Amino acid sequence: MGMLPPTSSMGYIFAAACHRVRIPVRLRSEVKLSETPYVTVVVPIFNEERNIEPLHQEISSALASLVRSYEILYVDDGSCDQTLHKLRAISASDPHVRVVVFRRNFGQTAALSAGFNHARGEVIITIDGDLQNDPADIPRLLEKLAEGYDIVSGWRYDRKDPFLSRRVPSIIANALISLTTKVKLHDYGCTLKAFRREVVKNIRLYGEMHRFIPAVASWMGVQVAEVKVNHRKRQFGSSKYGIGRTIRVILDLITVKYFLSYVNRPIQIFGLIGIITSVLGFGIGAYLSFIRLFLGQPIGGRPLLLLSILMIFMGVQFITIGLLAEIQARTYHESVDKQIYVVREVIGENKDSQPAM
Repeated sequence: MGMLPPTSSMGYIFAAACHRVRIPVRLRSEVKLSETPYVTVVVPIFNEERNIEPLHQEISSALASLVRSYEILYVDDGSCDQTLHKLRAISASDPHVRVVVFRRNFGQTAALSAGFNHARGEVIITIDGDLQNDPADIPRLLEKLAEGYDIVSGWRYDRKDPFLSRRVPSIIANALISLTTKVKLHDYGCTLKAFRREVVKNIRLYGEMHRFIPAVASWMGVQVAEVKVNHRKRQFGSSKYGIGRTIRVILDLITVKYFLSYVNRPIQIFGLIGIITSVLGFGIGAYLSFIRLFLGQPIGGRPLLLLSILMIFMGVQFITIGLLAEIQARTYHESVDKQIYVVREVIGENKDSQPAM
């Protein structure tokens, strides 16, 4: 018997964390359907062994009515229960199914990013793996997308989650995100969304950024719509989300706002803060100089003197940070030849150019 290839060996090593021997990490990579699918449904999965089989049946039933071809792409996010075993069985019995398997748990953002990278469809639909999203809503998302929109987001209008621990933080977060990004949505946290391929292929996701995809894509000038969708109580397993994610969402929101408004001109935000801080510092210093020179009052022991010096130095530092960020942004765009714009189409590009008479 020959030796296993390195990838397979590593798969067995990483499997030890789940206390069982597992088959190599990557499932078959060949395309099982000769026809490129029109729709790819991306499903991030983590420890959903009791939900995966009924979920697959519901997704298949929803997609069976479509005239267009489809594929279902499951992303196993390092499950340590029987989820992967059941996904292998589903993939073996259904030619529409492909599975991407992570070596460990990387989180939902990473799972969706991997799904976008491996998806072959012209339209990509994302849906949770816990059966709370209803796959029967998929045709409605596609109908709305066909009206000319680039992103269609689900709105869990009648949400079946605990009010204080889940719904209240979500309401506050949705209002804050809409206000900050200027992309008005009732439910940023709903995973059930439909995207055109060209939208998600130009987006890189980090942290908890998956919920901000409509906002991140807004700089491309996309058309976003929202559709009310059914939401169901969780029947099996436990939720992977808690109120502790709120802090991370707020921090990611700051990142999103920076990238949407200032990534190509960082000096305008850091320089503005630096100028305001410096002006205040010089103003306080001028006031202290006046009372010392003209009124003869001592200023050595006043806290305002230290505050003035501190604010002047902070202002200089902010301006310096802005200049460094400006240099870094220009270096990045020039080194990777990344444009600061997105072209929808070029009309008449293939026409023979005729010289002017």
